[in-house]
Amino acid sequence: MSQIDPGTSAWLRTRNDREALRLILEHGPLTRSRLGELSGMSKPTATQMIARLERADLVLPVGEIAGSRGPSAVSWGVRTDRVAGVAVNMLDDSIQAVLVDAAGTEYPIVELPVRDEERSPERDIARAIDAACDAAGSDRTTIEAVTVGVQAAVSSGQDTLSLTDSLPGWPAFGARARIEAELGVSVTLENDVNLATMAERAVGVAQEVDSFAFLWVGVGLGVGVDLGGTIHRGAHGSAGEIGYLTVSAGTGKPGAVTTDLLGSQVILDLLADHGTNSRGIRALAEDDAALRTVAERIALTIEPVLVVLDPAMIVLGGPTGLAGGRRLAELVAERAAADERPVPAVRVSGTGESAVLVGARRLLVEQIRTLLEERIPTD
Repeated sequence: MSQIDPGTSAWLRTRNDREALRLILEHGPLTRSRLGELSGMSKPTATQMIARLERADLVLPVGEIAGSRGPSAVSWGVRTDRVAGVAVNMLDDSIQAVLVDAAGTEYPIVELPVRDEERSPERDIARAIDAACDAAGSDRTTIEAVTVGVQAAVSSGQDTLSLTDSLPGWPAFGARARIEAELGVSVTLENDVNLATMAERAVGVAQEVDSFAFLWVGVGLGVGVDLGGTIHRGAHGSAGEIGYLTVSAGTGKPGAVTTDLLGSQVILDLLADHGTNSRGIRALAEDDAALRTVAERIALTIEPVLVVLDPAMIVLGGPTGLAGGRRLAELVAERAAADERPVPAVRVSGTGESAVLVGARRLLVEQIRTLLEERIPTD
């Protein structure tokens, strides 16, 4: 958007139009009268704002609302077919993707197998975009932004990926630049556990706490650290990579890391030893002995987090955390209480199996809304 001198009529019009667009996005379709009430503007001014937004192809009439007296009033909604994005979650053996628009509409999540596929950042994301658009019945040309959750430490400033073994064909340097150059979209690469942490802050069990640590327990381990609503990433994006922390207790082998205690295959082997693995990792909730072992190992894993950060809450997520459920959270809290330090609340994630995509979608919604705002005329 070109620079506008503050206080001029053009500046005031643009400011009013942005407020109108924001209100329609926040509240859904609005009539001119309702827009005037919410913005504090007169009905004629609200009418002018709607007219300018319609000329810019940013809003359109979407229905009528019958009044108690007089004719029905037209309601106006934001055009979701102008700009869209795709949220992507890069898993070990598949790629999940979903279309995202400015209104945060729910679209189908698609999952693409990657075995025997030629892999590269641009190819993987192109497949994800095409599949998400096909599932949603959306035009591929509307996609302007993509947010990708990766099992890696991400240094966005240097466009580097590290501490990963789940992205074959992806380079350590320049993956984002390659995707943007090849596909013509704006790309955000983010650690998957950080995205899950953002989702937990926004819609999960940690909405009201000052600080929390999100422990992802699955094939690998990771910790997302939220301090006052801000994700702590560290200088190189590797904060929270707790799966690489060396431990000695409970492994029986020197130089073991926390993944050797809590990786998915380790848990499956534990359940098999107990004869309770009929439903895979989901059977964990049925095996109290296994739950106690897992809780003990989680308490050991998060001890450095408690000592260094002293968070108000620990959130257990990922496949194992969700499978263990409330009982696992209770056992972790019980074990942590045995140490001589303040004990944080321990909760199970409230964002479910799609936590990474939930976080990616929320980032994208804000990015798409910013792109729409930038299309508001300034003259």
